[in-house]
Amino acid sequence: MAFQRAKITVFGAGFVGSTVAQRCADKELGDVTLVDIVPDMPMGKALDMFESSPVERFDAKVTGSNNPDDCRGSDIVVVTSGIARKPGMSRDDLLKTNAQIVYSVVDKVREHAPNAVLIMVTNPLDVMTFLAHHRSGFPKNRVLGMAGVLDSARMASFVAMELNVSIKDISPMVLGGHGDTMVPLPRYTTVSGIPITDLIPADRIEAINKRTQTGGAEIVNLLKTGSAWYAPGSSVVAMVESIVKDQRRVLPCCVLLEGEYGLKGSWQGVPCVLGKGGLEKIIELKLNDAEKKLLENSNQHVAKAIAECKTLLGL
Repeated sequence: MAFQRAKITVFGAGFVGSTVAQRCADKELGDVTLVDIVPDMPMGKALDMFESSPVERFDAKVTGSNNPDDCRGSDIVVVTSGIARKPGMSRDDLLKTNAQIVYSVVDKVREHAPNAVLIMVTNPLDVMTFLAHHRSGFPKNRVLGMAGVLDSARMASFVAMELNVSIKDISPMVLGGHGDTMVPLPRYTTVSGIPITDLIPADRIEAINKRTQTGGAEIVNLLKTGSAWYAPGSSVVAMVESIVKDQRRVLPCCVLLEGEYGLKGSWQGVPCVLGKGGLEKIIELKLNDAEKKLLENSNQHVAKAIAECKTLLGL
């Protein structure tokens, strides 16, 4: 039997989407299709990426398309499509616009790639992951939101800066929604197995937690005209790789909770085992009372946003 590569489709050929496509190709995770509505743009980016393959020596096809039907037969679909909030645009306007974009993408995925694993990146992340699950009708193991990997990566970066140690030895953990109410967990964040609570003073840990929670805004403020894409792109690729290679890595992802952590019907970032079926298992950490309270606060924030979304869209 001939070996069949995975097919990975990335909707949205902006900075995040193109970074995901390039790094998936670099790692030879599968053949990549980059889809965007801007005429010819994804074809140009894909051709440029493929022309880097003789130099980087990766063996993966990269193609671009303006036709969403070209997601046909995909094993994994990454959705980065959406717009950023513009001056004069209300939060409801942004939500409506991005919801319609996500709906149009998910409808095509449901039609042409009914067995795909959906990885959502479009903001507001937790709400869009809920909408993708609702619209697709896919089982919860095949609809995931990328947030916790990115949030944890930021926390790890700040820990490495604080201690002046290799990033390779840091294992971070961040739970909750993708926003200011996310829950960094210092007790479960380690350096070569040593909790950072044994290595860093409490006031510096609090500063790291706060910087982690506002990590996205920090980059937006520095860039002035955009938001992060390198770290988000790499975070998506970590999830894709674990699924494609059936690595069963433990990565924090936004998933539907049905009783885990005492939460039901909630979309929250929690540590997950990712394998060939997508979400293979949710891992429940033993939280102390303070951590439980923070997670409940994050859950209330996300639940409120989803409730507002349901009302706005008539769901």
